[in-house]
Amino acid sequence: MKSTTGRQEAISAVINYKPLVNAIDLEGETSRSLYGTNVFNDTVMRQLLSRPIYKAMRRTIERGERMDDSVAEAVASAMKVWALEKGATHFTHVFYPLTSLTAEKHDSFFEPDGLGGTIASFSGSALIQGEPDASSFPSGGIRSTFEARGYTAWDVTSPAYIYENPNGNTLCIPTAFLSWTGEALDHKTPLLRSMQALNLQAQRILKAFGHDDPGMVTATAGPEQEYFLIDRNFFFARPDLLNAGRTLFGAKPPKGQEFEDHYFGAIPERVLAFMMEAEHEFYKQGIPIKTRHNEVAPGQFEIAPVYESANLAHDHQHIIMLTLQRMATKYGMACLLHEKPFAGINGSGKHVNWSLGCNLGNLLDPGDNPHDNAQFLIFCAATIRAVHKYSTLLRTSVASAGNDHRLGANEAPPAIISVFLGEQLEDVFNQLKIGEASSSKPSGTLTIGVDTLPHLPRHAGDRNRTSPFAFTGNRFEFRAVGSNQSIAWPLVVMNCIVAESLDYIATRIETDMSGDPDKLNTAVQNVLQEIACEHSAVVFGGNGYSDEWHAEAEKRGLPNLRNTLDAMPALVTPENIAVLGKYNVLSEREVLSRYDILLEKYCRDINTEGLLALEIAKTKILPAALAYQAQLATLAVNLVGLGKTPNTAMLDKVIELTDSLETGIHALEHALEHEGDDDLLTHALSYRDSVLPAMSQVRIAVDILEGIVSDELWPLPTYQEMLFIK
Repeated sequence: MKSTTGRQEAISAVINYKPLVNAIDLEGETSRSLYGTNVFNDTVMRQLLSRPIYKAMRRTIERGERMDDSVAEAVASAMKVWALEKGATHFTHVFYPLTSLTAEKHDSFFEPDGLGGTIASFSGSALIQGEPDASSFPSGGIRSTFEARGYTAWDVTSPAYIYENPNGNTLCIPTAFLSWTGEALDHKTPLLRSMQALNLQAQRILKAFGHDDPGMVTATAGPEQEYFLIDRNFFFARPDLLNAGRTLFGAKPPKGQEFEDHYFGAIPERVLAFMMEAEHEFYKQGIPIKTRHNEVAPGQFEIAPVYESANLAHDHQHIIMLTLQRMATKYGMACLLHEKPFAGINGSGKHVNWSLGCNLGNLLDPGDNPHDNAQFLIFCAATIRAVHKYSTLLRTSVASAGNDHRLGANEAPPAIISVFLGEQLEDVFNQLKIGEASSSKPSGTLTIGVDTLPHLPRHAGDRNRTSPFAFTGNRFEFRAVGSNQSIAWPLVVMNCIVAESLDYIATRIETDMSGDPDKLNTAVQNVLQEIACEHSAVVFGGNGYSDEWHAEAEKRGLPNLRNTLDAMPALVTPENIAVLGKYNVLSEREVLSRYDILLEKYCRDINTEGLLALEIAKTKILPAALAYQAQLATLAVNLVGLGKTPNTAMLDKVIELTDSLETGIHALEHALEHEGDDDLLTHALSYRDSVLPAMSQVRIAVDILEGIVSDELWPLPTYQEMLFIK
């Protein structure tokens, strides 16, 4: 029987795939020579700006000094010349609204000159400030629909860059996005505020240790990005992937990831070509991409940059996500950034490596003997205290409908926030509980037992992939961040809570020292011992996936906020609102707006998925099941006509499952009829407690039917096809 669905055609198109593009012609250029060529970076500024203007720019970038109008005019003039030479015809203020996507409005450089021609124009005011319509972006009640004015403000700490297109280039200027009343409508503004707060408190610690001019202390980040690639023919044959980013139906394939043969395996040729071209684009943008590899699940991959300033890492992360999706299209694939595109298959995260740096180096580098490095121990202890004290706020920073499918499973960190330190560092903190740390466990070497292979130095601690917040040598890795979310919100929270801890510690040390530098060691020892004793409950080095840990965490008083709606109320507790407002990072009104926006997004995500599940079940799955039921019934009738007794077991099973599917459809329709007249949390709870279970019931019937209904009738590409046909 000839298929009447698009599934077989999609399979055929994938099997007969021919490259859509030729190999990249770099014209003799190497990746090294490409690096930063499309960025208005320090090298370009040195060349194009006068010495006084350049120095003023560096003071603004490095010390946060305010820029005067004359400097802005000079920079705008130089930037215009540079952009025009790069083929740019337009400029845009790129900003990051609370949709977690990028936004931009393009303006031409060219204006009529009054003589029948044009002149290229770009002023300092156009560089510094833009005015996009703010009424259609999420504001959580901060702005009414009729209050449309919003401003974009140039972020000098994130360099402008050129976005290339075959038909012309655009100058992109990273900006903050604020309302007419000055409140943050974006991710960048609170991130910059949090970095400023962190610097101020860290400077107090460094001053106590005798550093008079350590330079600005900068939060750094290196976000690893996991993603899936599938052929676009499959993508467009799956309405759920197209509209929701994840499959709402799909039976477990005969082979999944249990063979562990994909992880770090040879990268498929088509995928490697895609990766290489994407990396060339990243190099042009000055994005320090370091690694690429196959991830655990079939069809899953990872890309990771070296860490850099957290603000720049945030901007680069948006470029990475956009470029991966754009480049995948060029190679006939779709890049899936959802946390859980395929049920029962490893989900995707975005591990954010976070640290602190200044002219002194990495402040979270323990050196060879951590117990002797009091300064390191102070910054490490501040982080431990922050995570323990504000674990619920940290948990809300990664809460989303998508991440709910991932967190807590045997593939991702548990929803219980804990800190992994490693054997050596945990031993040091255990010593601090009872007094001064006097030793560190040696790291040693690994003896391999093969004479031709060298002895390898062993790190001071193993890695723990089940920990949501793990120390990994000279940084902390926050592993619970979702693969498609902006890293700004988790970074804001980390910066804020660590700033509060540094503030607390600095005040304790300053009080105990009373201006006498000889009292530093005693003051440091006292506060370290206090933190080691009061906050050790959050330190855990075991298996975070185990049931035993859940029981142990409860004994320790660690919250287990299993899903988004368990976590979200914690965002608006007085303590969490206070820590976000203490350093003017987010006002109470701004926090409440984000609470509303996150709940609204949760409702919209589940509502979209529910409507999609309903549509697919009614228009694709049910007709296929009924058609197969009719085939089996016709066969049974024909056999009876021949005087034979048919075996109707299969027909009975299909009838039973079809009835179950129809019942599930009616239940889902009823669940989706809920009106949102209640408060947002109550409305969201109805989606979690009514719509999601109804969707699950429909899926159970559909996934069983997939394994029974004739292959020629089944309308959707299966997991087996999407993950393994390349």
